[in-house]
Order: sequence, then C-alpha cells, then structure tokens
Amino acid sequence: MKHGIKKMGFVKTVKTLTMVNQKAGFDCPGCAWPDPDHRTPFEFCENGAKAVADEAMKATVNPAFFAKHSIQYLAEQSDHWLNKQGRISHPMILKEGENHYSPLSWDDAFETIGHAIQNLDSVDEAVFYTSGRTSNEAAFLYQAYVRALGTNNMPDCSNMCHESSGKGLGQTIGIGKGTVTLDDFNHSNVILVIGQNPGTNHPRMLTALRDAKHKGSTVIHINPLPESGLQRFKHPQDYMKLNLKTTQLSDHHLQVKIGGDAALFKGFIKVHLELGGLDEAFIQASTTGYDALVASANEIEWADIVRDSGIDKETIVKIGTILGKSKATIACWAMGLTQQPNGVSVIQEVVNLLLLGGHVGRQGAGFCPVRGHSNVQGDRTVGIWEAPTDAFLDKMEQGLGFNMPREHGYDVVNAIRAMKDRKVGVFFCMGGNFLSATPDTHATAKGLRTVDLTIQVSTKLNRSHLVTGKTALILPCLGRTERDVQSSGNQFVTVENSMGVVHTSTGTLKPASPTLLSEPDIVARLAQASLKTLHLDWKGLVGDYDGIRDLMEKSLHGFDEYNARVRQENGFALPNPPRDTRSFATKDGKAHFTVHPLPDVSLDDDKYVMMTIRSHDQYNTTIYDVHDRYRGIHGNRRVVMMNASDMAERGWKNRHVVQLTSHFQGETRTSGQWQLVAYDIPRGNIATYFPESNSLVPLNSTAAESNTPTSKWVIVSIDSHHTQHSGHEEE
Repeated sequence: MKHGIKKMGFVKTVKTLTMVNQKAGFDCPGCAWPDPDHRTPFEFCENGAKAVADEAMKATVNPAFFAKHSIQYLAEQSDHWLNKQGRISHPMILKEGENHYSPLSWDDAFETIGHAIQNLDSVDEAVFYTSGRTSNEAAFLYQAYVRALGTNNMPDCSNMCHESSGKGLGQTIGIGKGTVTLDDFNHSNVILVIGQNPGTNHPRMLTALRDAKHKGSTVIHINPLPESGLQRFKHPQDYMKLNLKTTQLSDHHLQVKIGGDAALFKGFIKVHLELGGLDEAFIQASTTGYDALVASANEIEWADIVRDSGIDKETIVKIGTILGKSKATIACWAMGLTQQPNGVSVIQEVVNLLLLGGHVGRQGAGFCPVRGHSNVQGDRTVGIWEAPTDAFLDKMEQGLGFNMPREHGYDVVNAIRAMKDRKVGVFFCMGGNFLSATPDTHATAKGLRTVDLTIQVSTKLNRSHLVTGKTALILPCLGRTERDVQSSGNQFVTVENSMGVVHTSTGTLKPASPTLLSEPDIVARLAQASLKTLHLDWKGLVGDYDGIRDLMEKSLHGFDEYNARVRQENGFALPNPPRDTRSFATKDGKAHFTVHPLPDVSLDDDKYVMMTIRSHDQYNTTIYDVHDRYRGIHGNRRVVMMNASDMAERGWKNRHVVQLTSHFQGETRTSGQWQLVAYDIPRGNIATYFPESNSLVPLNSTAAESNTPTSKWVIVSIDSHHTQHSGHEEE
C-alpha cells in the first residue's frame, strides 16, 4: 500500500491492485507464476504490487525532461533514480552527435526505421530483441514481421534464463517446458526447490508450497544461500483472519556449493540405485539409456560427490532415501541451474533422478522450471525463437501464407558478438533493458555503439536509452495495466504462464499519455514502413486483435479454436504429451536417460566463484530501492556476500572495500568499490547483485549447447587495494 500510494495515489492504488491477476483484469507484469482457479480479491505479491505501481506512474519523462537533462547527466544517475522519473510520454530521437533526445512524430519515427532497414546491405544486419513482458499477440505479429523481412535474428530474454531448461528437457522428454499443473503441488510427496529464491523472485509460489506442506508434502531446498521465504512464511492475508502463525516451508536446506548441483544429484541417483526408489515398469516401457546411466553412476566415487557438492554423504543418503520413498516428486528450478557452464547437463541430471522413480505424467509429480518473467514462455511458444525447427516453420508458413527463412539467427550472446564485429546496422528492442540485462556490460556497450540505429520500445527510462547506437529512438508503448482501444473498441491480450496455461489480460487504467501506442500497433506500423511486400493486412489485424488470434490458430500447434477457448473462465492449457498422456515426442517416443561426467569445479587457492543474484527491492533490472530486507542488507547494492571464515582468513571485516577481477581464458575484467558483508554462504563462494556485477560476467563464458551466460559461475579474485590488470577496466 505504501509503495502504491506513493506512486499512484490512494484511489488508483485500490482500483489497480484489485484487478491484478483477476479473471476480468490484467496479468501481473512481474513473474509468470500461475493463478489459482479460485482467486482471492488480492491475488498479487509485494513485488507484483511494485511492478504495477511502477507502470502506473505519471508520464513525466517528456520532451521537457529530455531538454533539461543531457545524456551525460542521465548516465551519471543510478538505475534507481532513472526508474523513479516516471513514464515516457512521447517518441524521442537522439541524433548522431547530439547530447539531448528531442521529440519527433510517430510517422517520422517509422520513416526513420523503415529507411534504415531498407538500406541495409543484408536483412541479417538487423536484429530484433524481445523482452518477456510482450503479449502473445504482439510477439506473434513481431515474429511474423521479422520473418517476412527474411531473418531469424530474434534474440530474447529466454536466451539468458531458461534456454538451458528448454534444451535439457527437449532432448530428454520431448518438450522444452514444465510438465506440472498448479494442482499437482497439492498431491506431491516431495518438492525440490533448486537454485531459486521464491520469496523474492516469484513470491506467490510460497502459497503453493504452504498449501502443499499443510497436505503433508516435504520441501527440500537446494541452494548456496539460505532464503527467508522458505524458512519462515506468513501469508499476508492471514493477518486479516487474525491468524498469526507462520509456516516453515523448507524441511531440509542443502547448502550446496556453487556448481555442485550435478555432483549432488549424482549422489541421489546412486542412493536410488543402491537403496531403492525405482519405477521398474516405467523404466522398462517408457525410457531408454538406463543401463548406461547405471554404469556411469557405479563409476563415480562418493568422495568426489562429497567434495564437489559440499554436502556430506550421510545427508545425501538421508535426502536420497526420502526421494526414493516418494510416490510423487516435483522438481522446481530457476537460474541457479540454468546459468552454469553445465546448465543443460545438470538439468538432465534432475531429469535422470525423476525418471528413475517414474515422476512424470503422474499426479503430484513432474518438472517445473519456474519462469521469472511474465509471458517469456508465451513469447517462445508463438515464435520468438532464433533457432526454430523445420516443423515449427512449416506450420507457420501454412498459417501466414509466405515462406519462412530457415537459417538460424543470432541469440543474445551472438548478437552482441555481431555488434562488436560491426555486423549489425539496426538493433530493435521490443521492451526490456538490454544493456543492463546482458553479460559483460562493457563489451555490450561497445557493441551497441557500433550500430547505426538502435530502437527501444519502452514504458520507463533505463540505461539502454543512454548507451546507444549512433542514432537512437525511444518508442513509448502502453503498459499491460492500461486500456488498449483500437478501431473495433477495447482490446484484450493473452499470455502463457509457467505451467502452459494461456489466458486473457485486459488493461483497465487510463493510458499515462495519449500519444502511447500498443505494441501490436507499433509492430504493424513497423511492417508497413519497412516491408517491400505486405503479405498481411497489418492495419486490419491491429484494429481487432481477434484477427491476430485467428491467424495464430492457423499458424501454431495447439491453438485450435483460440478465440473461443481463451475466453473461457480460466483460459486453457496447451498440449503437453509427458503430462497429458505420459508420452514423449522424442525420435524413438521414449524418455531418455543421459550420461554426463562430473563438471570440473576446482579452483585455484586465490580464486572464488561468484554468482549474481537479485535483491528483494528489484525486479530483473528494475531497481525499486536500495534495500534487501530479507537478507538484512540496506543502503548499498555494491556489496559482496562472503563467508565469514574466508574474510577472517584474509583479515577483512564487514564493509571492507575491495575490487573484483573475473578471469576467463586469459582475459580479466575488473570492477571496484565493493563492500564486503559476512554472509551464510559456502567457503570459496561469493554473491553479488546484478546488474551491477554483470560487467564481470565474460561474454564468451556460456553454458554448453544453450549458450546461456554463466552468471552463476564467474571465477574471480578479490583484492583489497587497486592494482593494474590487463583486459577490461571498469569505466
């Protein structure tokens, strides 16, 4: 309430928050946790309220604001300050060599973009990024436009988060998504919460865990850091019922070393093979690769498992036995697994474990990669994909009526590399904060500055508006909370949550500025300004979004009767063969056990492993305040959470100022003015907040197969005083 009233006022706060995640309201622009079928009047969390209040601010970043503040002045301000300035009201241009953005008309903006695209030597010199907040309708139109242009250069935020999940699951169970429903949590025996912090990143998940606990489920938390939300949870609405009792959600916390998850799961697998927990009928009928998995597990020594995981054998056997006795296990995970060098293979170790017990296609069991951004999964489903399969493109061609480019395009990391190599002439961002979200901030900034024209579709000011191409445009768009009125009347959009349920989202607030356009409208005008052949009636599609959904029905598998089914009270679930029929869309129709060696997690004596994390007062790159209430860290974000024994060994105390230097393949990157904070974290491990520490994540350090940046595995040295290093120095 405090946050909402401060930014929206009392009346608007009440009106807005009572519409979040309601059936007739709008989908929270925060995380992708699914909504229950039976909803309370307050179906949002603290961070969701902050996201909504942020979007509902007044449009005070207007032409007068940019006339007053130069790019140099804005670049000196913190991300927190930038976010506080309000909504962007008008399309703006930063002309080459100028220090201030100036206003321009929408027609002039699209003429500028169209001219730049049509004058490229090759269409592959254009790159189109997508943030997860984009609706299904906008994302579908966007990918149709990009493919009509003739390229698959569509990097998106999935490349930096759950790409490893998609690859790992797709290869083993035939679908790159989770296989559970929200109701499955009510029927589970054991829930694994791996490499994630629900209390900050998707707080409504805590309610599902609480309900599961009350029904007898055991919750096992596997993470280098303890998390307050799993230690002591109190549902805020219980206070209204005068119920003051708290729930300890996590029954067991395994404080695994960073990078030690693969070893830990190999230990669980050994326990299953030695002490029981196998669904032999399922293994025989529905899987392949079991014998190779057994042989590999038998070769791994317990001493190696204990050393690499940081967990003693007795504990691993204890937890492994609990898992072996479970009749219904759910495995949830997030960035703690996906952003490792072995992100794909460690997820496949989780798959191996659950397949041994037949925990897929069974009530209360399955895989649950937890998406951290609303509709990032929906965007991929409807075509935001730089590496589509031929089958996907065949269906898309059938629906859209024109040929699709078949050569795979740039993902995020390869797009940055291409910019650095001066191979990109136009860079278009549909939402997000590309500079701050990506790894290796200085390399990304250097790449962006080589581009002739960069375009940001945005609601709020962020650092990507300040580090730009030679010419830069800002195109302000409607937020998800706002009314979207087109020629046929009020429109709704659709989104897909973490569990594959597609449902409606209808904005209810008056737009922050009368000059804002919807994202589908922006895409349609972009197409009209830059395509040589208009295969679609772009203007007509935007006039009534039902037309977009009709086109999606023809172009996408699983979207039959889309307009009718999405209007059902709770939407509809997309097909999911492992969940629905316990079948697997792999080449042989079976689920695959896989074999991987233990990853090398050894370190030199003078090195540490750094992982980047969020604070409680941020959402992705948006900084709401400089407090991390759950961790007890306040007033500063340039902190290094470090084991107290590691600090004492070097004679360091809290608030000691250090510089960090990352090391990768002979390159170094240095960042200074960090303060140490003693924290409960394994020895040899440290944690820092992103995006501040993203400059230390090497561009070329990525997960095998998924090419996801390894933001949870950065080898660093820590120095008390400034020393010279080769490589990149912080600017």
